[in-house]
Amino acid sequence: MKNVLASIGIGNASVDTVLPSETVQPGETVDAQVQIVGGNAEQEIGTIRFEIETRYLTDEGYEEVDVDRFTLAEGLTIEPDQEETRNVSIDVPYDTPVTIGNVDVWIETELDIDLAVDPEDTDYLDVRPTDRLQTVFDAMEELGFTLHTAECEADPYGRYTGNRFVQEFEFRVQSGQFRGDLDEVELVARPGPDELELFVEIDRKGGLLSEMTDTDERTTRVTITSTDRAAVREQLGDAIEQHA
Repeated sequence: MKNVLASIGIGNASVDTVLPSETVQPGETVDAQVQIVGGNAEQEIGTIRFEIETRYLTDEGYEEVDVDRFTLAEGLTIEPDQEETRNVSIDVPYDTPVTIGNVDVWIETELDIDLAVDPEDTDYLDVRPTDRLQTVFDAMEELGFTLHTAECEADPYGRYTGNRFVQEFEFRVQSGQFRGDLDEVELVARPGPDELELFVEIDRKGGLLSEMTDTDERTTRVTITSTDRAAVREQLGDAIEQHA
């Protein structure tokens, strides 16, 4: 009877991933612990799976997607009430979205148990910008821009990163040299260990005709290697001015 109940999730084994901190940066490695507690019956765990997940906006609504996934262990037998702790190192991919605006990122831990409801654990992350991306945000602010939205959106043709989605940062002009000339600047970031590649779309102020034909939009690409705010501000300012 206990085996039957466990198969439908009653008295099943449980899993809990304990993170040292919910705050992470893309590119970091996080050391965590996976704590497994046996249920009322012996159960065979095929694998312990980890998925770093987010959601992105499509024409039909939001869709969940794996940023990364990997397996910790295979072929583990957990006895009734047995407590098992496994150490794990979780690499946070560089293309993990930043959790600002309407963006959530979480780690889902799942025990793969045959003929049973798979126990799961969900841990939400606070993903901060990389140092270079934070420098870009600070430089844009000094140029008179304010971050308006930060949304993950579908990129079905892989125009930017080759992924199914990108995170787009939309900045509105509030002050400075570009006020009155631009509507907004949109950035898509592709971080890496040595540089940050930015895809920049500049939306100029134009009449109705230019907006209907998209002739008021200009795009360019900028590679950021520094975390010096003044240098990045000058680099971004020059790029925006050249294409405004």
